[in-house]
Amino acid sequence: MPDIKMDIYIIGVGGQGIGLLSEVIIRAADYAGFPVRGTDTHGLAQRGGTVSSCVRIGSHAHSALIRTGCADMVIALEKNEALRGLNSHLRDGGTLIYYDTQWQPLLVRLKKECLLKSEDISAECQCRNILEYQIAPTKLSNPKMQNIALLASIAKHNKIPGITPLHYELALKDLLEGNKLEHNLSLFRSLIAAL
Repeated sequence: MPDIKMDIYIIGVGGQGIGLLSEVIIRAADYAGFPVRGTDTHGLAQRGGTVSSCVRIGSHAHSALIRTGCADMVIALEKNEALRGLNSHLRDGGTLIYYDTQWQPLLVRLKKECLLKSEDISAECQCRNILEYQIAPTKLSNPKMQNIALLASIAKHNKIPGITPLHYELALKDLLEGNKLEHNLSLFRSLIAAL
């Protein structure tokens, strides 16, 4: 199988399932036969703070960390974090995939900043020739499954070449069991069919 080069920066807010999402991508890449490295930074995960993961797929990856401005793709589970990841890690011409929800940041609650609009992100993407995928909120039985909604979009649109929906399903089966596995697989499959 040919080698690929894909550096993915995943960012969100503590409690959104960033760790599971990154581990599914890592294992799916492994099932597809690609060399892969990854790392998580938890930070203030328990207090709703920023959480990020780096996933590097391909033989070029000698370290798990992605340098600033070098990610091929940013996956974000929240609007403010999407803009943060876009500005800190995404290269010009890269891809941004984010779930269009917003956890009200402290500065907004203190009335020192206005709420971020999707148009603000789109304008930045246009200026930098970034391909933008905005995933509209869906009725989820559990809001913590937003990560699976993003994963389904990535799988459906083949955003990581060489990794198929079956590879993602095998990874989910490694990481989850029982009802959690069934609910996540059911959502993953239904969203792929609906997208």
